[in-house]
Amino acid sequence: METNFKTIVLSDIHLGTKGSKAKEVVRFLKQYQCENLILNGDIIDGWQLKKSGSWKRKHTRVFNRILKMIDCDRTKVIYLRGNHDDFLDQVLPLEIGNLSIRKDLIYESNGKKYFITHGDVFDNITTHLRWIAYLGDMGYTFLLWLNTRVNHYRRRKGLPYFSLSQYVKSKVKSAVSYIDGFETELCKIARSKGCDGIICGHIHKAEIRTIEGIEYYNSGDWVESLSALAEDQEGNWQLIYYNELDFGKVKPSESKVIPLKEPITRPLDKFS
Repeated sequence: METNFKTIVLSDIHLGTKGSKAKEVVRFLKQYQCENLILNGDIIDGWQLKKSGSWKRKHTRVFNRILKMIDCDRTKVIYLRGNHDDFLDQVLPLEIGNLSIRKDLIYESNGKKYFITHGDVFDNITTHLRWIAYLGDMGYTFLLWLNTRVNHYRRRKGLPYFSLSQYVKSKVKSAVSYIDGFETELCKIARSKGCDGIICGHIHKAEIRTIEGIEYYNSGDWVESLSALAEDQEGNWQLIYYNELDFGKVKPSESKVIPLKEPITRPLDKFS
């Protein structure tokens, strides 16, 4: 199994919340090596930390692992802000060595250009009412709480894991309509910027497909799907699901120095 990639994209880890799978993130990052690690928004959940969230040692270990990748493997780390970590707006843009923090970027690889953004720009297109986003967050938090109870019962009965929120998304017409609109609109944004594809997160739905000639990639999340996007040296992208990995066959990556390469980003104008 391949363990060395050119680029890995993670999004929606939501550190600071009960639902965040921080231990799994650390274990995942120990198995793989990459030249570029893109943290595509909602890595820290500032919204929940302001309300009822709490920061645990396991959340700190995620950043300890990322810093080790920078120090030992010379991994270039790009942290893009999402709507839940919008507190980063106070320091954007910021670049320190192999770590940069910014709003979005254009990634160029193997002759193709990808616009990478968390995806909450779609919410700005459809509505400027911030309270709607908070209301949606409250509903999702409740579904996660209920999902924990449901799966506790299912485990006792010997039944497999069931994602309540994913089920609701697939059945509720408004949710399906939102996702379809989200994917289509982001592809339009990518095309307007002269890009071949869009890489995003935000809606917690991992996906790889083509929409009207634009490559649409969504890295999913680390609350339920536990998924990541990975690009090999030939420019081929794939989704990796933590729950499908056989860690007995995946050898942890050994730290070694990777020669520094040219930065993969270039400045972008802010959205008007």
